[in-house]
Amino acid sequence: MINYGIAILLLPLLSFIIMIFAGKKLPNRGDWLSIGSIAITLCLSLALFSMMLLKYDPYFKVEEIWTWFNLGTLDVKIGILIDNITIIMLLVVSLVSTLVHIYSTAYMKEDPRYSRYFAFLSLFTFSMNGIILSNNLLGIYIFWELVGLSSYLLIGFWFEKESAANASKKAFLVNRVGDIGMFIGIMLFFSTIGSFLFKDLYLGVSKGLFSVDTLTIAGLCLFAGAIGKSAQFPLHIWLPDAMEGPTPVSALIHAATMVAAGVYLAFRLFPIFTPQALTIIAYIGGVTAVFAAIIAITQNDIKKVLAYSTVSQLGYMVLAVGVGAYTYGFFHLVTHAAFKAGLFLCSGSVIHAMHHAYHKIDDHKSDPQDMRNMGGIKDKMPITFYTMLFCTIALSGIPFTSGFLSKDAVLAGTLAFSSQFPNHFLLSLFAFSAALFTAFYMFRLIFMTFYGKPNSKKVFENIHESPIQMTTPLIILSSLSFFLFFTFPNFNPLAYDGWFMTLVKSKDSLVPGYLNPTAYQIKEEISQAHNLAMLLSLSVAALGIGFAFLTYYSKLISSDVVYKRLRFMYNLSYNKFFIDEILKKYIIDPFLKFSRYIAIFDWDIYDKYFINGIGKTTERFSKVVGNLWDYKFLDQKIIDGFGHFTKFSGSKLRLIQSGKIQNYLILVLVGLIIIYVFQAI
Repeated sequence: MINYGIAILLLPLLSFIIMIFAGKKLPNRGDWLSIGSIAITLCLSLALFSMMLLKYDPYFKVEEIWTWFNLGTLDVKIGILIDNITIIMLLVVSLVSTLVHIYSTAYMKEDPRYSRYFAFLSLFTFSMNGIILSNNLLGIYIFWELVGLSSYLLIGFWFEKESAANASKKAFLVNRVGDIGMFIGIMLFFSTIGSFLFKDLYLGVSKGLFSVDTLTIAGLCLFAGAIGKSAQFPLHIWLPDAMEGPTPVSALIHAATMVAAGVYLAFRLFPIFTPQALTIIAYIGGVTAVFAAIIAITQNDIKKVLAYSTVSQLGYMVLAVGVGAYTYGFFHLVTHAAFKAGLFLCSGSVIHAMHHAYHKIDDHKSDPQDMRNMGGIKDKMPITFYTMLFCTIALSGIPFTSGFLSKDAVLAGTLAFSSQFPNHFLLSLFAFSAALFTAFYMFRLIFMTFYGKPNSKKVFENIHESPIQMTTPLIILSSLSFFLFFTFPNFNPLAYDGWFMTLVKSKDSLVPGYLNPTAYQIKEEISQAHNLAMLLSLSVAALGIGFAFLTYYSKLISSDVVYKRLRFMYNLSYNKFFIDEILKKYIIDPFLKFSRYIAIFDWDIYDKYFINGIGKTTERFSKVVGNLWDYKFLDQKIIDGFGHFTKFSGSKLRLIQSGKIQNYLILVLVGLIIIYVFQAI
C-alpha cells in the first residue's frame, strides 16, 4: 500500500515537470499526459478504497517512516500514513481532479496557455496529495505551502486581468497570515516533544508534556493555518475574490480540495485540542457559517454566491469539529466535495454558454456571470439544469441526498452540544440560521438562472448545452450526491450509519491515554438529538426554499419591497459587511502608512546619516591612514628608506668584489690582524 501512496504522490509531479517544460511540443498540447497521470492516481485510489472496504477494519493503518536528516541532537523523521481517512481523502481529490481535467479540455481549449494550465493543475494535485499522505507536521507544512503556491498560480492564471492578478496576491498573502501562526504552533510542539510525527505528538500530549494553557495556545496556532486555508472568519476574504480564476479551478481548489485542507488538518489533530481551544474553534466556525450565508443572499455573480456558500459550509465543518462532532464534520467535507464541485462546474457550464452567446452577438460588455443577465435557460441546457438542481437539493439538506445526511449529523452534534452546555446556545442558532439561508440563496440562484423570462432574446437564442466533456463530470458528481453512496449497506435515507461512519469513527481511539472530553460528553446526546435536528433542519430548509419560490419564481413577494424595508441589512449583506473596507482602513492602510514611515526613516535618516555617515567617516579615516601614515611614513620613510639603505650598502660593498686575488689576500690579512688585536686587548 505504501507503494500505491508513493505512486499517487509522484505521478502528478512527473506530469507537472514534463508539461511545464515540454507541454507545448506534445500532441494536443499535452492534455492527455495530465489527464492520464491523474486518471492513474484515481485508479490507484479506487484500488485502495476497494481494499479498505474488503478489510472493513475501523482501525486499519499502514505507516512508513524515514529519517530525513540526523544532526546528532536533531533527528527529523518524515513518512507516509495510509489509513481509512487517507484513502477516502485520496479518492475525493483524485476523483474531483480527474473530472476537472476532463471538463477543462472543453472549457479551456481556446486558451493560449493551455499546457501551462494543465501543468499547474498537476502541481496542485501533487501538493494536495502530499498533505493527505504526510504522517507529520513538517511534511504537511511543506505541502501546505506548495498548495498555496499552486493556488496562487491558478487563481492568477489570467494574469493579464488586473482583478485576477490582485486576487492571486490577496489569496497568497492572506493565507500567509494563517501560515505564520501554523508554523509557530508546529515549533511549539516540536520544541517540547522533539518530533514532528503524529504518533509522537499524540503520545507526548497523552503523557502530559504540555500544560493546559500551553496546549491550548499551541493548538490554536496550528488551527490558524486552517483559518487561512479553509477561509474562516476573518481570513475568509480571499476566497470570493479567488473566483477570478478559471471556473474549473474554482471547482477543484475552492470547493472540494484546497479549502478542505484546513478542516482535514483540524480533524487529524482533534485529539490534541483542549476544550478551551475547541470552544473557540466552534465559535469561529459558527460565525463563519451564518456570516457567509447572509452575504450569499444578495450576491448576483453566480460564482460569488457559490464562493460564499463554500465559506459557509466550511464553517459548518469547523463548527462540527469545535463541538466534538468531528467525524460528522469530516463526513460533511466528503459529501460537500461532490455536490459543491458539481455546482461550480454547472455554473461554469452556464457561464461558458453565456460567454459564447455574447460572443455570437458581438456583445463584449455584458457580464456572463451575472444572474440578472440570465433566466429561462432551463430547456436550453437540460443536463446542466437537472444536475445543478440535484446538487442544490443536496446542499440544501433535502432527504435522499448525501447533503441531508451530513448536514443533519452536524446539526445534531451542534444541538447536542448546546443541550449539554446551554450557555453556548448561540452555536445552534448559528447552525440552523445558516441552514435556512443556504436553502434560500441556492434556490434563488436556481430560479434567477433557469426560470423566468430571458433577459435578452438574442442571447437566449444562442444558448446551447455544453459539450459532452463538460456535461459528463456534471452527471457523475450529481449522482454521487445520492444518499446510497454513503449509507451502503444501509438503505435507510434518513440514517447516516453506513460504511463511512463505521470506518471513520475509529478516530475516537487513536490517542492512547488521552481522551478529548468534549467529544465524549456529547456522544450519546448526538444520537438522541438526531430526530429533533432532522425535524428542525427540514423545517428551516422548507422555509428557505418556500421564501425563494415566492420571491423569485411566483413573484408573490416583491424583492424590491423587501429591499426597501430591509435596506440597511441588504446593504450590509451586498457589501459583505464592509469587511474588506474595514480591514483596509484599520489594518492595511495603517500598516502601509507605517511602512512608508519606516522606509523614510530607513532611507532618509538611518541610511543617510548613520550608514552613509559611517561610510564617509571610514573614507576620511582611510584617507588619513592611507595617505599620511601608510604612504608618506610607512611606505616612504620605513619601507622605501630600508630599500634605499640596502641599495646604498650594496653599491659600496660590491666594490670589494674586484676579482683580484691579491686584494682578497690583503683583506684576509687585515682581518686576521684585527682579530689578533682584539684578542690581545
